Amino acid sequence: MPNFKPDDYTQSTMVVINFEDQLALDPFALTLHHLIDNCIDLSAFYNKYKNDGGGRAAYNPSIMLKIILFAYSKGVQSSRDIQWQCEHNTIFKALSCDSVPHWTSIAKFISAHPDAIESVFEQVLLTCDRQGLLGHELLAIDGCKMSSNAAKEHSGTLNEFSRKREKIRQRIAHCMKQHKQLDKRKPRERERKERLEKQLASLDKHFKKIDQFLKTAAPRMGQGKKPKEVKSNITDNESAKMTTSKGTIQGYNGIATVDRKHQIIVDAQVFGEGQEYHTLRPVLEAVKDRYQRTGINEDIYADGIVVTADTGYSNESNNAYLKDAHINAYIPDRHFRSRDSKFKDQKAKHGKRHQDKVKGIQAVLPASEFSFDPRNKTCICPAGNTMWLSSEASHGAGRLKLAFEGKLTDCRHCTKKHACMRNPDSADTRAGHGRQVSFTVSTGRSATQWMMRRVDSAVGKYNYSHRMSVVEPVFGNIGTNKRLNRFSLRGKEKVQGQWRLFCLVHNIEKMMRYGEMTT
Repeated sequence: MPNFKPDDYTQSTMVVINFEDQLALDPFALTLHHLIDNCIDLSAFYNKYKNDGGGRAAYNPSIMLKIILFAYSKGVQSSRDIQWQCEHNTIFKALSCDSVPHWTSIAKFISAHPDAIESVFEQVLLTCDRQGLLGHELLAIDGCKMSSNAAKEHSGTLNEFSRKREKIRQRIAHCMKQHKQLDKRKPRERERKERLEKQLASLDKHFKKIDQFLKTAAPRMGQGKKPKEVKSNITDNESAKMTTSKGTIQGYNGIATVDRKHQIIVDAQVFGEGQEYHTLRPVLEAVKDRYQRTGINEDIYADGIVVTADTGYSNESNNAYLKDAHINAYIPDRHFRSRDSKFKDQKAKHGKRHQDKVKGIQAVLPASEFSFDPRNKTCICPAGNTMWLSSEASHGAGRLKLAFEGKLTDCRHCTKKHACMRNPDSADTRAGHGRQVSFTVSTGRSATQWMMRRVDSAVGKYNYSHRMSVVEPVFGNIGTNKRLNRFSLRGKEKVQGQWRLFCLVHNIEKMMRYGEMTT
């Protein structure tokens, strides 16, 4: 039998490791190490520490920041998993200088320093600009909706919570009544009594939580034209119910503003509302303030930088703001593709974009067959009869909707009524109506029409075509490669800190690939 040297994988050995040599094996770890040690001022973290007069020594913020960002870059999000990596992974050991922070310390560091994380984000952005990674030509804005650490079942209006509290009160009374009845019975009912006691404890806990929330909470109002109460959440009242392609979630909308040249994220914020249109202005103002504060650009929009966003950010208020602020923006309305000849044959999710005939409804002569004069506000039907103007109302900013109706005597004896009316027999009745059509006309230059002309132009189509290729890969990297599919913290401020940490990882990766890190 051949003679081999003995081997034993269960044995332990002492290995001498140089931490800097180990960091050289991972380009991201090496970039992160040099960046934090040489380019980032971490003094913003120091005001949270009160142990200078005594007490246990704390872990250096540079160590904590390195292991957290490196863990996020590998898709490791759990604080317990990060602690385990510090115990067993050589790269983590090298970044932490062989220290093993407890998972509670890691979790507290992530949630307790949102302002300091914002400072680091700005310093990394400034470093990217110094290395020429920002193009200052086009910014793309978009959002990614993700679940938060709150159950959507605990959402509702204050009236809904009041009714729910009353139902729980009734259930508690019913359980107590059953418990008293069981007291009179034989000891064999002990198991049922124990189940009732657990149920009562759970109901009482839930009742107290709702009752305390109702005593302190105020109605949460939406931000629409006619503000109405939106659903609050007992666990995290700054989050909101949001409709996504995968259903309704309770969470936050993470907004990222991305520079086109190397897809550097220049601004990262979260909002606890599902609608995106009201986030455009605070995002643009935050970008301008950050550029001024860091000295990157005193007035970025005055230099004509292009701003793009999808249709969710388009409304009259936003367009008016962009026009008044002289921002070179291209944000299309939801009908912009229907005006583009390239997409005339495109199919929508549920069939053709335009359907001439709806199943179960008789097709009639379309409004295009009627002769409409917008200047004189007159309309003549295909049979040559003059119709009367039945109503005239505003239809959005700068638009007017005119409704016309055929005279009953004309429609009653018209030879085309069977092709023109879905219910031609109604014209023969005394209380019937003639054929009705409506047209929308422009009454002036609204901000929305101003934006429509910009988007429909050749320059607008070219600039907007870059939006998806700029911002969507960023969400693909953070969501798929970094495995961020939900926020683990509660409260807008803490969630925003976590969102910026992942955006930091993305930016540092770009520096690793395209920048020049010097020691």
